[in-house]
Amino acid sequence: MKNIKKKVEDEIAGGNIHCNSSCAYNPCHFKGQNCTFCYCPFYPCHDERLGYEVPSEKLGSVWSCEDCLLIHRDFFVEDVMGTIEKEGLKAGDPRMREVFEDAVGRLWRPGKAVMVVGATSDAGKSMTVAALGRIMLRRGYLCAPFKSQNMSLNSRVTSKGHEIAMVQMLQAQAMGLTIPDFHMNPILLKPKGNTMSQVVVEGKPFGDYDVPGYYNDFVPGPGRDIVRRNIEFLKNRFDYVIMEGAGSPAEINIYDRDIANMRAAEIADADCILVVNVEWGGAFAYAIGTVELLPTEDRARIKGIILNNVRGDPEKMRSGAEELERRCGIPVIGIVPHVDVQLPQEDSEAFRGVKTRGNGSLRIAVVKLPRIANFTDIDPLYTEDTTVVFADCPEDILSADAIVIPGTKNTVDDYMWLVSTGIADAIKMMRGKVPILGICGGYQMMGAELVDLKGIEGREPGTYAGLGLFDNLSYWEKYDKRVVRDKAELVDGGGAVEGYEIHMGMSVVKEKPLFNITSFGRKGEVEGSVREDEMLYGTYIHGVLDKPAFRKKFISLIRSRGERPAEKVCETEDYNAFVDRNLDLLADAFESGLDMKRFLEIMGVRE
Repeated sequence: MKNIKKKVEDEIAGGNIHCNSSCAYNPCHFKGQNCTFCYCPFYPCHDERLGYEVPSEKLGSVWSCEDCLLIHRDFFVEDVMGTIEKEGLKAGDPRMREVFEDAVGRLWRPGKAVMVVGATSDAGKSMTVAALGRIMLRRGYLCAPFKSQNMSLNSRVTSKGHEIAMVQMLQAQAMGLTIPDFHMNPILLKPKGNTMSQVVVEGKPFGDYDVPGYYNDFVPGPGRDIVRRNIEFLKNRFDYVIMEGAGSPAEINIYDRDIANMRAAEIADADCILVVNVEWGGAFAYAIGTVELLPTEDRARIKGIILNNVRGDPEKMRSGAEELERRCGIPVIGIVPHVDVQLPQEDSEAFRGVKTRGNGSLRIAVVKLPRIANFTDIDPLYTEDTTVVFADCPEDILSADAIVIPGTKNTVDDYMWLVSTGIADAIKMMRGKVPILGICGGYQMMGAELVDLKGIEGREPGTYAGLGLFDNLSYWEKYDKRVVRDKAELVDGGGAVEGYEIHMGMSVVKEKPLFNITSFGRKGEVEGSVREDEMLYGTYIHGVLDKPAFRKKFISLIRSRGERPAEKVCETEDYNAFVDRNLDLLADAFESGLDMKRFLEIMGVRE
């Protein structure tokens, strides 16, 4: 405590330093944060709008302010710093409390919620939220994404070890946040097949529900309270909470039980923007039908309509937009042009009916597992000189220059599919000829045995032979899920990787490890498997290709067997930087198509 007090005093003595970009941890909360008070002079404030008590083994409980962002806002720092310097206050001075309460009373306001709803599924809601968040970030506002209920097998792990949908992580990145957490996606549904889904609540498994059980028991039970407490948490910390609906807000068969759209908007007191994907055709009918199906009180929340994804000249939509305004009584606030950006896709529907992606010289077969999960692991490959083939037959494997076996929601069942299709035998035939990478469930399949001791996922207990590329054994004996973030380095010293683990089952590893774990408190642990002489690589770490080190190593092993030789491997970059540039391109397209005056009026901004 004395050390912290000294640091606070040193910061105050040093004056207002604003954003300390030279700090190795910057930004630790959000882009452009004010770093003057790295150590808060008001701790513990005990203001329940900004923090909360957490359990402590030694003290019973302690005040946590790790989610408070007020102390890193320019306007707040400049205000309190002026008073501290004028009064000559130091850390621990009782008058600091008065300074804090006075400043909070004058400067703190709960944030405003705005919700993006779609006339259909795939209307572009997720990307609209990301774009609007980036636009507001550029204007100096602090925003957070929120989706009360998301159904996706594409999830990621927060810094605190909670599981949320990948797309909320992407939206948080668009808004300049480095600390996405479960509040941004408090309910995650992970389909397990046969109408059953695992329900993840506030980042942790809650239970399995079928459709009737979810809508009849979960939603009217804990569901609404979960939405309420998390939206309030975010409104207490951000200028804006930009919410995303799910599917359509006018699903009249479940309207009274839906907590993903207008009921969530009601809880948050959110104004709404309706987005329509013009590329689908019938955009005006979708928009009018959606608005007319909404009850009067919910219809009043729709403050603007965006015609999204317009190919060609957006002005050709102008007359239709004016007629839409006349019929609905709601302004069309944007006609947004189509823009080619490379961003992670939310679910596997993105490559339904798509056989290949890219036109590079290196042909990489990614096994298109029936229950594929966390498939954004392969996205960084699209930035290289590659053609990615979504392999669903042995011929795709046998003609490949490299093979990736991705993650899955059900390792054993998807491995049985590999065997039945002949893909398993094709992969074995390519052993030692091309690089093979298994990630999570794909890594488990590469082992010698898959042992289900408890009949997980509804199977009879049993032992199944794996691909036998490694001597490892993977087993399932309980329903526990491992959810953890990883930092690691290649064992051979080839560089760092960073990602996360989300998996059922564990592995008994009998191979040389691929990585040394460097995460805090876990140094000395190893992870993954490698047989370099046979170009075999396996890991539980999702996101293993995001950082340059391992992606460059894997690409360098590939030798084109096609008609044209592989081009020289470029200097591979961090995939997050690539995504960030594309988020800017997305925001540029939206800003060019939006009536910014009308949009900012909906946001409550006067310029």
